Amino acid sequence: MSSKRIVTHKERKIVIGNFISLTTLQSISYILPLVVLPYLVRVIGMEKFGLVAFASSLVQYFMILTDYGFSISATKTISLIGEHKQKISEVFSSVMTVKLMFAAISFLMLSVIIYIVPKFRVDWPVYILSFGSVIGSTLFPVWFFQGKEKMSYISIVNVTGGLIYTVCIFILIKSPRDFLLVPILNSLLSIISGLLGLYIVFKKFRVKFILQKYATIKQELRTGWDIFISILSINAYTTSRVFAIGLLTNNVITGYYSLAEKIANYIQTFPMDSFTRAVFPRISNVFAKNKQRAIAIMYRIQDGITLGFVISLPIAFFLAPWIIQLACGVAYKEVVVTLRLLLAAVFFVGANNFKVQFLLVCGKQDLYAKIHITAALIGLPLIFILIYQFSYIGAAFATVLIEAGVFITTSLILERLAKKLSGK
Repeated sequence: MSSKRIVTHKERKIVIGNFISLTTLQSISYILPLVVLPYLVRVIGMEKFGLVAFASSLVQYFMILTDYGFSISATKTISLIGEHKQKISEVFSSVMTVKLMFAAISFLMLSVIIYIVPKFRVDWPVYILSFGSVIGSTLFPVWFFQGKEKMSYISIVNVTGGLIYTVCIFILIKSPRDFLLVPILNSLLSIISGLLGLYIVFKKFRVKFILQKYATIKQELRTGWDIFISILSINAYTTSRVFAIGLLTNNVITGYYSLAEKIANYIQTFPMDSFTRAVFPRISNVFAKNKQRAIAIMYRIQDGITLGFVISLPIAFFLAPWIIQLACGVAYKEVVVTLRLLLAAVFFVGANNFKVQFLLVCGKQDLYAKIHITAALIGLPLIFILIYQFSYIGAAFATVLIEAGVFITTSLILERLAKKLSGK
């Protein structure tokens, strides 16, 4: 099959436009933390930095709950609806209703955790103040813009917010006593971005909020369930690493690992995440019309992504001390070692990213869920055991083993699925 037949000029133009928008967002989003991180570590200290990172890992669970898999399921739904205004408003309203409902439940859950658990009660302000990020992520309709393939709005809002956040950090945070301003600023800008995103949806796309019947909301819950369980499972062995280190060690060690993981995540997701998010709604449309063509596109994209990591990761391994020096202001040996170990996990994620997303394109949410539920059931105990035995190094080893397992399992499943869809 020729290149022209696999990807049309129009599709390429749409995807590249969205990719540029998201990459612009990610470029600035990644550069800004590299500017802020050394300053924060130096001014508030590694212990307070670790506490803020631990609080962030806790509220991340509530972000997962409020998202409920809509970042994938609702994106796909919106992309397939087209320009049907009434239907778009109905989907938007049901999704936002569910998200707001879960945000309220999340705050109640956080309040109970803080009241019951002494470790959280001692530093309760940092957890409460960090919760604003959950409200902001609930309000900001990323899923809608992705489904409409209008990612430029995501770029504009988030880049502006990131720039304001960076300026505020340098102006307002001057000593360790100011560490609470970090979650305050994060929360405020997240909420403002969310409100601005809603304004664009209502003003630009003429979407209306319509009170939905229970049956419609129930349907949205049912649609997003498998993906929600999958994302929850994924985060059980990703977000939980920082959380587990915070529980089993101390804030300083949590800070070391959190820094290494942040940098590894930057390498892992930039610019791959932008590209997969830009392609997802487009390839969903292609799959609905021509399954074989969608499979061919999937393998071509994944091969290109994998090659990119084969070239870039050895360079990142060699430059790790300089990267840490640039990002943190000091080349902490603990962070360098951890980062180098995590780069192996980055490779497995990169070599698998578009393959595992393709299961959702195919409507195989059950397989997607089973892969990550299994990884969570095996990986979560493994994380705690290895952290208990080897501290932050154990967390890095566990990450590599888990991602290797997910890569192998997904590859085998997708190979059989592709043959079945192709009629071979």
